[in-house]
Amino acid sequence: MFWTAFTIGLFGSLHCIGMCGPIAVAMPMTTTNRWQLVSNSLLYNLGRAITYSLLGIFIGVIGEGILFAGLQKGLSIFTGITLLIIVFFSINLERKIIALPFFHQLFFKLKVQLAKLLKKTSQWTSLSIGMLNGLLPCGLVYLAMVGALSAGSILESSLYMFCFGLGTMPLMVIFILLGKGTHQKYSVQLQQLYPAFLSVLALWFIYRGAHFYLPPDFKLSAALEYIPMCH
Repeated sequence: MFWTAFTIGLFGSLHCIGMCGPIAVAMPMTTTNRWQLVSNSLLYNLGRAITYSLLGIFIGVIGEGILFAGLQKGLSIFTGITLLIIVFFSINLERKIIALPFFHQLFFKLKVQLAKLLKKTSQWTSLSIGMLNGLLPCGLVYLAMVGALSAGSILESSLYMFCFGLGTMPLMVIFILLGKGTHQKYSVQLQQLYPAFLSVLALWFIYRGAHFYLPPDFKLSAALEYIPMCH
């Protein structure tokens, strides 16, 4: 389960470099020390992962109710179909989300706070920027939250989201270290792979929702012996 979350983050980071990349490369990394640059980039991405894990706690509370109600399979299939519609009709999910009044206000407030943080050079500024960045409206994060719904407990939902955040790190760290020029050169090409990833993710959600699991101790042949018969 947690490997699934990590994989979603890993391939979903193709999208992250377009949405979060400009903020990441704009961070105030004045040092020329390579290890300090690595440290700052890791702190930034760790901040995002921490925020995702906190969102996982919130979604875990909801998830326990959905799991109890037996709705997780239907939700998974619905999510998969929605993803296919987004891919086939080239819907810009982030733009649709930000257009909603609540997310529009949230996005504006976060941008103001991020602008203030980008002017600071404290060692922990990168962590703070990452934590705020994790709250930005993002379709990929919300998809991961859907996956976390069926994790089974609040702790597992939180760990699921944290693993998702860890999955986004490798590509994001590489782009931060390579700098703004590399981001501008390759981000568009990498994001062109994103629809293919979404399609695979959609099929996975549909499969997970439609797949019928038999209990480990269930014996079909034994059950057939006790089928009520009308004589």
